[in-house]
This record gives sequence, C-alpha cells and structure tokens, in this order.
Amino acid sequence: MNSEIILNTNLPNLKLLKRGKVRDVYIVGEYYLIVSTDRLSAFDVIMAQGIPFKGKVLTKISEFWFNYTKDIIDNHLISMNVDEFPRECREYKHVLEGRSMLVKKAEVVPIECIVRGYISGSGWNDYKKTGSISGVLLRKNLVESEKLDEPIFTPSTKAEIGLHDENISFEQAQKIVGSETNNKLKSISLNIYSKAADFALSKGIIIADTKMEFGFSEGKLILVDEVLTPDSSRFWPADKYTKGISQESYDKQIIRDYLLSINFNKQPPPPALPEEVIQKTSNKYLEVLEKLTGEKLN
Repeated sequence: MNSEIILNTNLPNLKLLKRGKVRDVYIVGEYYLIVSTDRLSAFDVIMAQGIPFKGKVLTKISEFWFNYTKDIIDNHLISMNVDEFPRECREYKHVLEGRSMLVKKAEVVPIECIVRGYISGSGWNDYKKTGSISGVLLRKNLVESEKLDEPIFTPSTKAEIGLHDENISFEQAQKIVGSETNNKLKSISLNIYSKAADFALSKGIIIADTKMEFGFSEGKLILVDEVLTPDSSRFWPADKYTKGISQESYDKQIIRDYLLSINFNKQPPPPALPEEVIQKTSNKYLEVLEKLTGEKLN
C-alpha cells in the first residue's frame, strides 16, 4: 500500500471548489469529488507535516459508516472506485485511489450536529461552568469522561478555517435552520450515534462523542462530509476506560498533548512535529480502522 504523504492535491484539469482543513473538494460535472489529504489540524491550526495513511483511513472509515447507517438516512456517497469516476478524474488515479469519494452535490446545513454520550472536551468545560452543555441541563456531580444517562444533541456553529466552532442551544439552532429541520437533525443524529456506538463497543471502542454534517440534495436531507471518523469523533479504547480522568484516544490527541507540552500558543505557524509523534499518530489511525472494519492498510 502506497503510504506517500499528500498534503495538497493539484488536479489542474478539475475545478477546485475549496480546500478545508483536511479535504480538497472539486466540482466534477453534477458531482463533487472529495479528496482526503494527510493534513492534520490541531487547535484549529493546520500542521506543516502530514500523517501517513490518514486520508485513506478517514475515507475507509467514512465509507464503512455510510453503508452501516444508510437504513437511518441516505448519504452523499456515490462511489469510491476511481474507475467509476467521470473520465476526467482517471488521469489522477495514483493520487485519488483510496482517499477520494465521488458524492452528490448538497446544500450543507449551516450547523454542526454533535452527539455526546460521555462528557469530555468543550462539553466538560461548559458543564464545569454552567452545569449544562449547549443549554442541556445535566445531573450534578458528573466527573470528566463519565457516561451520560442518555446521549444528548448539542449543536454548534460552523466556523471558518482558523476559527472555533461555538456550542449553541437547540433553540438557537432552530432559529438558524427552522423547527422541522432542527427536529429531524436531532432525531437522526441521536439514532446514528446510538447504532454506531453499540457496534463500536462490540469492537472494543467507546465513541464518546461525534460531529456530523447534513445537507439537502434534491430537497431531501442526507448525511454528508465524513462520518464517525477519528477526526470527527472521540474514540476511546474500552478496555482502558476509567471515568474521572482524561482518556487515551484513537485520534490526534498524541499531537495535541505534544503541542501542549511545548506550550504551543495555538496560532500559526505550527511547530515542527517529531517523527516519533507523527508515526505514533499514524499507528493510532490505522489501529482504529482495523478494529472497526477488520481492514489493514499497511
């Protein structure tokens, strides 16, 4: 398997729509082509070095979950097989293979749909200050990483690159997307989380929380972007879980911890990452792919 690190794609015969933190999106006729690079952002700063296999892991895991949850809601995935892509894509097969998805165009709903089954991250910080997360009042005396009595829907704003998403209440989300869409987003997000969390737990992984995106395609609400990856979710090894402390996780936590250890100011430019930190992070992504799907990339 080719582990060449791709930080940016340059596909001159395709029309670039945008570059996100991790994904480059192209317009290909009536479709979008989403290419997952090996870029990594931490504290909303894109690192200068890539993580081997990362883009391929994110793409494979998203494919797995899109298929696993399509009985709950349709999604934007059309194909991951480059040979099935429009002809103009095929000259870039060496770049696209394993890290790209041909998808339906959709008008993205302008909120992030976050479901939390455990209390961690910004949710834990909010709870310590207010006893609630995104306006959802929680019982007293919860400790860090504790499992919630039931999963909660805590939407946030969608920030531009370099800015932070902001947790908002269900009522604030309703003002942005309308009552009917907001209720649908909540119900579908909770259903996806519950189904995925049960499956992951059977593979030894706790999904503490996750962030999903939705869009409208031909007037119909569908699941878009990526889904239930280590970039959009907190995955914890179930056999090491202990409430009351911060958890080990299958994601970029290794890099966050390193950046905190050198007192990174969370502003560009990013510092150079040691090779050992990069490799450990790559191994975590590969490990979670294999645990969830049984697939190996290296």
